[in-house]
Amino acid sequence: MSSFLSKAPTAARVVLGLSFLVFGLNGFFHFIPQPPPAGGALAFLGGLASASYFFPLLKGTEVLAGAFLLSNRFVPLALTVLAPVLVNIAAFHLFLAPSGAGLALGLVALEVFLAWAYRGAFRAVLAARALPAPVSGATLHEVRAAAQ
Repeated sequence: MSSFLSKAPTAARVVLGLSFLVFGLNGFFHFIPQPPPAGGALAFLGGLASASYFFPLLKGTEVLAGAFLLSNRFVPLALTVLAPVLVNIAAFHLFLAPSGAGLALGLVALEVFLAWAYRGAFRAVLAARALPAPVSGATLHEVRAAAQ
């Protein structure tokens, strides 16, 4: 069992990375057919598409973050960048296109699991009172005193 648990973060990282790499590339090359959206989903996607920069930026971000996850480089950065993307994917499918909600929630679960697995990398980001890096010549004591 412990062997499985030790490999679970790697498996989750690869599955999440492949998902974003493939779906990101699909945004550019359209090799996975998609059914046309209807109703609110169509209106929402049409609004996003009217800003011509949005989908290339989003899909490029997904490709880059997926590549980071697959290469096991900058994993905490990739997870941080993908978090708001996943929130929007989940909200879109929960409220506008429920047929894809299962996949969206599965990706969110992988993201949460990986964030927990890499929680040490997020410790400083989650500090309630972070200190700036010392200015050249200033001591850490002087920086702490100025922060209070």
